[in-house]
Amino acid sequence: MFPTPIEKTSRLTQVFYKVALPLALILWLLPLIAVALTSIRSAGDINSGNYWGWPTSFNLVENYTAIFRNTPIGQYMLNSFKVTIPTVIGAVALSCMTGFALAVYRFRLNLLVFFMFVAGNFVPFQILMVPVRDLTLQLNLYNSWQGLALFHIAFQTGFCTLFMRNFIKALPVELIEAARVEGVSEIKIFWYVVLPLMRPAIAALSVLIFTFIWNDYFWATVLTQGAESQPITAGLYSLNGQWVSAWHLVSAGSIVAAVPPVAMFFLMQKHFIAGLTLGAVK
Repeated sequence: MFPTPIEKTSRLTQVFYKVALPLALILWLLPLIAVALTSIRSAGDINSGNYWGWPTSFNLVENYTAIFRNTPIGQYMLNSFKVTIPTVIGAVALSCMTGFALAVYRFRLNLLVFFMFVAGNFVPFQILMVPVRDLTLQLNLYNSWQGLALFHIAFQTGFCTLFMRNFIKALPVELIEAARVEGVSEIKIFWYVVLPLMRPAIAALSVLIFTFIWNDYFWATVLTQGAESQPITAGLYSLNGQWVSAWHLVSAGSIVAAVPPVAMFFLMQKHFIAGLTLGAVK
C-alpha cells in the first residue's frame, strides 16, 4: 500500500527521514523567523546591514507602538475586516444554496451549470484586471471596500460551490427522501435537514475563504487606493518612509496582519479538520 508507513521502511530510510524533517522545518520557518527578528530590530541595525545577525537592541515595544501611532494600520485592518467578513458570509451562503441545488436536483443543464462554476476558477485573474476595474468605475464602486467585497463574493462563489456540491453529494440521500415522504417542503429540507449536516464543511470553507481574502494583494491594489479603502495587505507598503525603507516597521506590520487569520484557524481548528476529513474513512 502506498505510501508506506515510515515505521515499516528500512532503517536507512527512517534515519534519513528523522534528519530531513527537522531540516525542512527549519528551512520553512527561516523566513518567518527573519521577519519576526526584523520586526524588533532598530533602524540602525538595518541601515548597517545586520539583516540576519542577532539584533543589537530589542525594539519590540517601540516598533509595534510606532506602526499604530505613526501609520494608519488600524484603518487598514478595519478595511480588511470590512472586506473579508462580508465576503465569507456572502460566498458561503450562496454556495450552500447553489451546492444544494446542483447536488440534489436533477435537471437537464445540471452538469453544464456546475462546469460553469468550476470553469470560473481556471480563468487567470490577471486578464480580468481591466474589465473588472472598468466595471467598478461604471458602478461607482471603485476605491471602496464594498466593490472589493462584491468582486470577491462573485469570484469565490465558484470554488465554494464546487466544495459544497461535492460535500452535499456525499450525504445520505435517504434523509432527503424521507423528509419528502413526510411532506416537508424543499426550503425546510434545506434549512432543517441538510444545513445542520453541513456545519463542518461551512467551518472549513469559512477558514479557507477568510485566509484567501485576508491575504489577497493583487485585487486590493487594483480596485482600491488610499488608507480609506485599502486592506492591510496593500497598506503595508505605506509603512515605508518616503526616502528610507523602514523594513522594521513593515515586518512589525506583517506580524500584526498575520494575527487574525492565524487566530481564525486555531479557533476553528477542530471544525476545519473535521470538514476536510469527513468521509475520508467512509
